[in-house]
Amino acid sequence: MPKMKSHRGAAKRFKKTGTGKFKRNSNFTSHLFASKSPKRKRQLRKGKVTCASDEKVLKKMLPY
Repeated sequence: MPKMKSHRGAAKRFKKTGTGKFKRNSNFTSHLFASKSPKRKRQLRKGKVTCASDEKVLKKMLPY
């Protein structure tokens, strides 16, 4: 059997952690910053962990 291919779009957006969860960047961070508070912009810089319902799909997309 040949190796499975990773989903390249998902590979650019998600990274697997040591425990098997997936990290992602925050959304709403590309433009329209004047209407967002400094606290909100500061919190958007940090990454997030994906929710458990999406992990099953991501494990299939990113097998390695």
